[in-house]
Amino acid sequence: MINISILVPEFAVMQAIADPQYLFSAANQFLLAGGRAALFNVQLVGLKDNVQVNNGMFSIKTDFLLKDVKQTDLVVIPALFGNIQNALEANYETKEWIIQQYEDGADIASLCVGAFLLASTGLLDGGKCSTHWGFQNEFREMFPNVEVVDGSIITEEKRLYSSGGANSYWNLLLHLLEKYSGREIAILASKYFAIDIDRDTQTTFAMFKGQKNHNDTEILKAQEYIETNNQDKISVDELAELVSVGRRSFERRFKIATNNSVLEYIHRIKIEAAKRSFESSRKNITEVMFDVGYTDTKSFRNTFKKITGLTPIEYRNKYNKMKLAD
Repeated sequence: MINISILVPEFAVMQAIADPQYLFSAANQFLLAGGRAALFNVQLVGLKDNVQVNNGMFSIKTDFLLKDVKQTDLVVIPALFGNIQNALEANYETKEWIIQQYEDGADIASLCVGAFLLASTGLLDGGKCSTHWGFQNEFREMFPNVEVVDGSIITEEKRLYSSGGANSYWNLLLHLLEKYSGREIAILASKYFAIDIDRDTQTTFAMFKGQKNHNDTEILKAQEYIETNNQDKISVDELAELVSVGRRSFERRFKIATNNSVLEYIHRIKIEAAKRSFESSRKNITEVMFDVGYTDTKSFRNTFKKITGLTPIEYRNKYNKMKLAD
């Protein structure tokens, strides 16, 4: 029997507790229906008998207090809700328990922004993780010793698992289910829950927000210029001259401040503008390409797909329901 401990922390998202409980319980039913023994012992664990979640809207009764959990094979850390710093402070006492379970051999899996709680233990230092694309800048600021994998839905490193944003955690849960019970049961679960089992990126859903939570005024000026003039061809030399900083120093400071190289930032801003145009206008691919400062169709297509995971046509067809001309 595989023991699965779903942590019920303060500030948790209720659904991110209910979903893994549902998945592994359903997997037991699939196994029983196939004439096999149930495989998973699923338990809700926490610091209290009853934990308020979703900003106090709901209360969840735990099966065991953390101090009474003798042995577990997998700890699931659900997504957090509300102010991240407040959530980490409220769950400070869970950190040592998570570390102890890991040292005793358990796998640890964080769902969505549950990665913040996992990272707060120090177990991810020097390693990689995934989290919701909308929280990546905040994560990098709070945990500079952890590498966030852009766009990734699942990251696995030394028995530490993390997932991308929102419903992306279902892909991690299916990944873990496959690890413990095999591909057949994982596929059955993916069909039952209508989840694409092999989806591996959240880049399609990401909206780029330039990191501006820094105090480098020259870099902020350059960022604002890029965003205001996304229709133009912008060079690194032009930006460095604009803010009166030498090119090498400018590039170094830009990377430190934004976590992007200058050219990466320019492309991301342009592609974000192109995405908005595809979503809300009747313009064709070429018109949008010129609007955001690209003149080479192949370059635009390759850059767009690299950033979003879709070609311009695929993205437009997916997110714009108007009747559009090619």
